[in-house]
Amino acid sequence: MSFQEVRYRPVLGRALAVVTIVVCALGVAALFWSDPGAALVYAWPIVLVAVLAWALFWRPSLTVAEHGITVQNVLRTYFVPWPSIVAIDTRYSLTLHTAAGRVAVWAAPAPGRHRTLGLAAGDFEGVGQSARGGVGELRPADAITTPSGNLAQLIRGRWETLRDSDAFAAGVDPEASTVQWHWATIAVITALAVATAIGLLA
Repeated sequence: MSFQEVRYRPVLGRALAVVTIVVCALGVAALFWSDPGAALVYAWPIVLVAVLAWALFWRPSLTVAEHGITVQNVLRTYFVPWPSIVAIDTRYSLTLHTAAGRVAVWAAPAPGRHRTLGLAAGDFEGVGQSARGGVGELRPADAITTPSGNLAQLIRGRWETLRDSDAFAAGVDPEASTVQWHWATIAVITALAVATAIGLLA
């Protein structure tokens, strides 16, 4: 039976992106309506904020699939095959430790202190053994009732099943892991930053 693919995007982040972009669009429209000349100067920083909101809050996602994990961050997208994973951590955010280095998942940061204060033992039921440290401790971000902990447990469950069934016996294929830079996003942000600086300093 094939593994059921799971795609995660934080609802709060996407909502924040939508609100920010709408406010920025209204701001640009108001500028052109009231003073088109000033809009040519001051619209650039507003558009820059909108693009940053999209890149920071809308784009990040995590896809857990049968053959590996795709992590879409702000400036790069990673594909991590299951055999490349060494450990799964949640210290600051859900992080995949791989044979080639660490891959932080922007879509799943560790929960804030206010979210972890009410955690109880039941919030950690079913957490995989590989989540525990040297003396068996768990981090608050490992709680399955938090997004980071829930996703970490999903990944650990699949990874531990494959590991224990000797699915990694063939070793790690270094060419299976990929990193794709978001050059278009980088170029647009750079161009808007330059236009903002020129407009404000001119």
